[in-house]
Amino acid sequence: MIVVEDVHKHFGGFHAVDGSSLHIKEGSITGLIGPNGAGKTTLFNVVAGVLKPTSGKVLMQGEDITGLPPHELFHKGLLRTFQIAHEFSSMTVRENLMMVPPGQSGETLWNTWVGRANIRRQEEELRDKADGVLEFLTIDHLADEKAGNLSGGQKKLLELGRTMMVDAKVVFLDEVGAGVNRTLLNTIGDAILRLNQERGYTFCMIEHDMDFIGRLCDPVIVMAEGRVLAEGTIDEIKANEQVIEAYLGTGLKNKVTA
Repeated sequence: MIVVEDVHKHFGGFHAVDGSSLHIKEGSITGLIGPNGAGKTTLFNVVAGVLKPTSGKVLMQGEDITGLPPHELFHKGLLRTFQIAHEFSSMTVRENLMMVPPGQSGETLWNTWVGRANIRRQEEELRDKADGVLEFLTIDHLADEKAGNLSGGQKKLLELGRTMMVDAKVVFLDEVGAGVNRTLLNTIGDAILRLNQERGYTFCMIEHDMDFIGRLCDPVIVMAEGRVLAEGTIDEIKANEQVIEAYLGTGLKNKVTA
């Protein structure tokens, strides 16, 4: 699905990503872990078009997508969520989902004059789809709640729901578990597994919770100092001496060996 070939991203003299190459297999849930400052989020931002690489290539299903902006990647089915959710706080949860699909009839001034019937029909279809997404995510009881009133975990579920409104092909999740209680984290994990198994979504996720990574991800890729250090199953990664050493440098041994 995604191939990253020798990607570098420099900020002046600092090499945040320093020659990383990796493959994300179609239909997989790939974990991306590493110490703070390893270059994980920067690599995510390069793949998702938020940053242009200094050098290297990014391919999606064989197509060179290097440097394409996020809105073009969105139309190709590549979406990215953020560690801090970006909801429209004054809109309801349902409305946040309904506004995601592009090319809606109501966005054109002419259609508001002569195409009102089509606008109403499309809004009804979007409402039905949004309600189906909320039911899938088990937050349908929050449909009419203002999105700004949601808890951190509920906002992460809402972000996941946005990807379902456009039937994404590959979704990059940036610390979906950050600030989320264990019960909601399990709900998010269940939703990711179902989207992967039932709808064929491909995921790549940055996460520090090793139990969560171990439950969902195969393979797990480890980055350190801007490079890919290791790749394997969660058990192989936990037993890898280079990985343990990389975490020891930041006092995170328990996160790897726990």
